[in-house]
Amino acid sequence: MSSAFFTRKRDELVPAPHARGPWSPDMLHGRLLGGLAARALEERYAEPGLHFARLTVDLFRNSPMLPVTVETALVRDGRRIRVADATIATEQGVIGRASAVLLRQGEQPGGEQTIVTPAWEEPAPDGPPVEGQGWTPPFDLWRLTEWGAPGPGRVWMRDTHPLVEDEPVTPFVRAALAADFASPLSNVGSAGLRYINADYTLTLARLPEGDIIGLESTGHLSAGGVATGHVTLHDTAGPVGFCVVTAVANAAGIGGR
Repeated sequence: MSSAFFTRKRDELVPAPHARGPWSPDMLHGRLLGGLAARALEERYAEPGLHFARLTVDLFRNSPMLPVTVETALVRDGRRIRVADATIATEQGVIGRASAVLLRQGEQPGGEQTIVTPAWEEPAPDGPPVEGQGWTPPFDLWRLTEWGAPGPGRVWMRDTHPLVEDEPVTPFVRAALAADFASPLSNVGSAGLRYINADYTLTLARLPEGDIIGLESTGHLSAGGVATGHVTLHDTAGPVGFCVVTAVANAAGIGGR
């Protein structure tokens, strides 16, 4: 993998130049903040038999390319549920927060489910992605449908940089990084992407297998400059979870929340 997005310096995580997002050259990418929150929560609260079933990431303030700190707090630790929070900050103050729900795994109930999300028929990519116009993402992105075309959008994606130097990207962190792409995939239109997301909520029935994650946009609603979008996440074995985002209308090239 290529160089990491962040390096450790005492209690801070210092961003590399490629940690910038598409809205502004001096703005940290929101997907990385979600990844850092997932990393800190997993490092502190993961336990065998406890599954990260939900991660909600609030991205309520843009941040320039400054060192980041992540603090965590345990909210509830019960027999079958554990809830924990993370706060993401720079020297300018708090820029985001996250909440995770971990559920105790057990025996799968019997019987057949009446509603089942089907696996998609898209094969895993067998070659390098084709570069598009505009911002080049610092991850591999295979667009399976035309960008902004009517109908559900589909992509495969793969992270090519470690999040933090000398650390592997875990399946949970990989899912958290990929989930932020729910906003552009579900909110893009014929005029391009005109919404910037304020949050995203990832839910997982299981962790993704392998290093490639697929996303399929399965819903968009908007009115008065406010949007909500929905995607299904897949790995090469089938669907793994969902992600819902909220977003606000944003002029091209302007990175304001």
